[in-house]
Amino acid sequence: MLDDSTRQRIEAAIAAAPVVLFMKGDRRQPQCGFSATVVRILDEIVPEYETVDVLADAGIRDGVKAYSSWPTIPQLYVKGEFVGGCDIVKELYGSGELHEKLGVPVPERRVPTLHITAAAAAFLTQATARSERDAVHLRIDASFQNQAYLGPEEPGELVAEANGVRILFDLMSAQRAEGLVIDHVETADGHELRIDNPNAPRTVQQIDVRELRRLLDAGEPIQLLDVRTPEERAKASIPGARLLDDEVAAELERLPKNTTLVFHCHHGGRSQKAAEHFCSLGFRDVRNVTGGIDAWSQEIDPSVPRY
Repeated sequence: MLDDSTRQRIEAAIAAAPVVLFMKGDRRQPQCGFSATVVRILDEIVPEYETVDVLADAGIRDGVKAYSSWPTIPQLYVKGEFVGGCDIVKELYGSGELHEKLGVPVPERRVPTLHITAAAAAFLTQATARSERDAVHLRIDASFQNQAYLGPEEPGELVAEANGVRILFDLMSAQRAEGLVIDHVETADGHELRIDNPNAPRTVQQIDVRELRRLLDAGEPIQLLDVRTPEERAKASIPGARLLDDEVAAELERLPKNTTLVFHCHHGGRSQKAAEHFCSLGFRDVRNVTGGIDAWSQEIDPSVPRY
């Protein structure tokens, strides 16, 4: 039986945001696998949504089941409408209907082209031979982290085939998998699948001040950027470095994406963030000077003042 007070609290929670998930735990720390699955799906599609931790409130935990006439947790509401639990959310996600409900474009159902080496094909074939129900799934999240696992086929998954092996992708993972190369290699700890994804954003390469000096002495065609304040730059500077202001940033964005960009600051923290930004713009050779100008003063040129 749902009392009026609990009903009002549930309705207030549903009305508090366009997308509300009643779950075990919260968005950062789901406390059950089903809740974690729905969180992962929502994180793929919408940047903002609210969660209600039913473990923190027994009245809400039991009351929301009566309110929705649905016996399990999690439960998803979109614009005040009950959508369903974990299995229904997965099915709607696979078909693209969940995207429509959330008001975002439905991704194209395009099967990615893969390359699977002979070593990887042999390993995956052996792995799936143990069970007729199991298939190889590959999940690629928004940060291009990979998770390969065995399990039954899920609704709405896309199937790519290469070298006699079937790989199953959810809708969003398939969009990130075009041109994927899967290999199987021996390591010091045994063996592993090695996945090379040409769509993954480039990472910032860390270099020390000695490598920076080598580049400068060799006359390498680099752009050396100082991301500190003008006041800091007036105290100390590295010859050849340009202050990264709005005008210089706009100039850099027009350069070819294979331009070598090298960033420095006082100790390396601010320059790392600037380097990551230019990586996100598609630049493929972006470097950060670890230790910054302070390390330059200590290891390369003591005449540069420390501060």
